[in-house]
Amino acid sequence: MILPVYLYGQPVLRQETEEITPDYPDLKKLIADMYETMYASDGVGLAAPQIGLPIRLIVIDADVLKDTFPELEGIKLTLINPELDVLEDGPKVSRAEGCLSVPGLSENVVRHEKVLLNWLDENFEEHEQVFEGFLSRIIQHEYDHLEGTLYVDRVSPIRKQLIRGKLNNIAAGKVRCDYKVKQVKKH
Repeated sequence: MILPVYLYGQPVLRQETEEITPDYPDLKKLIADMYETMYASDGVGLAAPQIGLPIRLIVIDADVLKDTFPELEGIKLTLINPELDVLEDGPKVSRAEGCLSVPGLSENVVRHEKVLLNWLDENFEEHEQVFEGFLSRIIQHEYDHLEGTLYVDRVSPIRKQLIRGKLNNIAAGKVRCDYKVKQVKKH
């Protein structure tokens, strides 16, 4: 089932998220619904807060970017209760990012090129892996959602001032999307 994507201004996007256990209600269906929602929205990653749930769950399917980033071919990850460590020995790179919860905007964000991630997969099996390059960026972007951070929080103060009006319009429901969304209720 395609779920609505919560847009900028929704309080759940700023909430602290909670870890989940194998007995989380209908977890397999939730994961399947998150992938379906992500695909219907043309996203490459989706975190649970983006569908209104303050839990530590992320889905990623970066295969669609394989023409630009060949190393992403076949990359599909379900991340439960992930823990991220930035590896300081790698460089930082600035690249444009967008977000399903912040439609119509794209801004340059500086991120580390290398991270260490610990997570549980959909079968609650433990994994630990170093990720680099664009996949590292996708993981950091989605992980930020679990920490109540949006990519627009990471842009320079000057850029943030320049996009303030657009962000206010999104929060006020003055935005058009070609995917199902949940906006802040207008007063």
